[in-house]
Amino acid sequence: MIIRRVVALAGAIALAGGGTAVAEPGGDRVDRRVVQRLLEEMTRTGAQGAQVRVVEGRHEFTARAGTARIDSPRPVPTDGRFRIASITKTFVATVVLQLVGEGEVELDAPVSRYLPGLLAHGDRITVRHLLQHRSGLADHMALLPPDAGSRPFAPEELVALIATEPLEFEPGTTSGYNNTNFVIAGMVVERVTGRSYAHEITQRVLLPLGLRATSLPGTRARITGPHARAYYRFDGEVLDITEIDPSFIGAAGEMISTTADLTRFTDALLDGRLLRPAQQRDLLTTFDGRGLGIVTYDLSCGAPVWGHNGNLNGYVSTTVSTADTRTRLTLSVTWAPDEGPISGRQELLEEVFC
Repeated sequence: MIIRRVVALAGAIALAGGGTAVAEPGGDRVDRRVVQRLLEEMTRTGAQGAQVRVVEGRHEFTARAGTARIDSPRPVPTDGRFRIASITKTFVATVVLQLVGEGEVELDAPVSRYLPGLLAHGDRITVRHLLQHRSGLADHMALLPPDAGSRPFAPEELVALIATEPLEFEPGTTSGYNNTNFVIAGMVVERVTGRSYAHEITQRVLLPLGLRATSLPGTRARITGPHARAYYRFDGEVLDITEIDPSFIGAAGEMISTTADLTRFTDALLDGRLLRPAQQRDLLTTFDGRGLGIVTYDLSCGAPVWGHNGNLNGYVSTTVSTADTRTRLTLSVTWAPDEGPISGRQELLEEVFC
């Protein structure tokens, strides 16, 4: 069973509620008691469990609330793996921008240069349009067949669902969040390098940064290693929706990670350690609040933060950082069987960043 929830960073963060683990004492700006209270509020309003990792300068702490399963009091593991969903897009965009810096890809070249014949409008849509959600393409997620999540899908099969659909707007004129953009971006990486985008992300990002708990499962349904489980109620029956073949979303959202790994990745990306200066500027040049595979938004205190959110099949995740990476937050939330409008999420961002 597939629960189709994949969203971009919306300015709200999802967490949940039992126990706090402290990685290193010291930071004094963020009130950890407030963080814990907000996590517990989230478990009261629709989350099964949550973990959050907060970095303040040299200091780092983790907090958690709720349980890892509905049938056990075991708390959410702070080193637990989870589906990061659309945060995958930031990894894909990073690799594309690395290829731009190497002269292998041009941001303003049409998609048809790299993938001729793939799209009816491929001459009008550029690589930059894909990474910034300005293509005007329809989203294949709305057209998936009923067996999505239970069998493998090839990227070409996903794109074929929308390849001849009318554009929703003229490319480049506005933006509209779209998962198919990044399925195509993954195909561009494969065409240019001759290797899968999963291979390129692993070699270019995961191994250099030591992100050993991060993976691209491909068609593997299981989450390996410690993890919390996600649930959904359907026709009165509680379903465990943890295991699913994520190839129906592929390069737009298949990855699995941990709060520790995502925090390290966000730090390296915004600190300029993964991209050349020109591509770093491209990454952070916004249109409608969107950079290339990354999003910025302002909080009530006026503090600009960068990051991305993901929501897929019972897993909600977010990684957010100040531009100087001094303050970072990464979290994972799992749905309870009766998921509700989880409250306290925006308050958490305000507490950490304001």
